[in-house]
Amino acid sequence: MEERTLTCIGCPMGCQVSVQMDAGKILSVTGNTCPRGDAYAREEVTAPARTVTSTIPVTGGGRKVRIPCKTASDVPKQKIFEVMAQIHKAGAKAPVRRGDVLIRNVAGTGVDVIATGDVL
Repeated sequence: MEERTLTCIGCPMGCQVSVQMDAGKILSVTGNTCPRGDAYAREEVTAPARTVTSTIPVTGGGRKVRIPCKTASDVPKQKIFEVMAQIHKAGAKAPVRRGDVLIRNVAGTGVDVIATGDVL
């Protein structure tokens, strides 16, 4: 039997959550004070995912600038380096507005990279 202890990031409480597993199957989750802790722990030990944030260079805005961006939703943790490699190679042309898709289906995840700021 395996036990993993995590600090939950589902809410501001930061509970120490313990997950009991046997052969990859979750037997129990304890230590959470809200339902989000249970959901977070189960996802974290079976299919961890993260939102990726970065910047992408923008041309045509009258000056050299980078626009902040992020994945529209979480991507599998094991794909983060591949996602960042595509972001690093990307560029955009002004005008770019918050919410614009800068990269579609980044790293084959089905998730888009979107602008989180404006460059006009």
